[in-house]
Amino acid sequence: MTESSTETAYQAWQQNWATESGRAHWLEPEADIIAAVSEFPQEANLPVLDLGCGVGRHALYLASLGFNVSACDASPQGIAVTAEEARRRGLTVDVSEGHMTDLPYEPGQFAYVLSWNVIYHGDPKVVRQAISEIHRVLRPGGIYQGTMLSKRNESYNKGREIAPNTFIQDDGGIDGDKTHPHLYCDAREVVGLFEGFEVLSLVDREQRGPGSKHWHMVAERIP
Repeated sequence: MTESSTETAYQAWQQNWATESGRAHWLEPEADIIAAVSEFPQEANLPVLDLGCGVGRHALYLASLGFNVSACDASPQGIAVTAEEARRRGLTVDVSEGHMTDLPYEPGQFAYVLSWNVIYHGDPKVVRQAISEIHRVLRPGGIYQGTMLSKRNESYNKGREIAPNTFIQDDGGIDGDKTHPHLYCDAREVVGLFEGFEVLSLVDREQRGPGSKHWHMVAERIP
């Protein structure tokens, strides 16, 4: 396993999802996602994917709206929690264990792919492969919604640079999760990574307090 591998990120989240305290801050859907899906056409069984679903906060929300939801994560613990919570709520969510660089889905399977705080966990090669997979599984004209780390984030340029704009902080950094690779981008670089998409919205926002800048984006797959 190399330092640019995504394995350390998967392992970290596997440990996080195993405890109630680790899951506590990841249970409610993001306001951006609630707003975006409210504008979707009311197509019956619209196929959607929550990529890097964690413990299922967005997959469960989308299922509650009547979408045909698939949820994928590299953490078996996250997948297990998502499946159990879907069962408890009487919702249907098709859960799969898989990596963002090799998604277990057919080309053009989804009308919407969501990946919140996921695909920037890797070096540029890993991130490009994840974006290529998102493009592959989206239908032409389909919508992608997700986040990328901003160079205005307080963790940018801290720790060891293991690849261009990709850093590891051996002490975990301010929020404890920077022991695995994180890629940081400016707006031009985000747009460049998403070749094959038309970027519809790109906003640099604080996520969880001062210094937590992330790019929030919505993009359409170009046919």
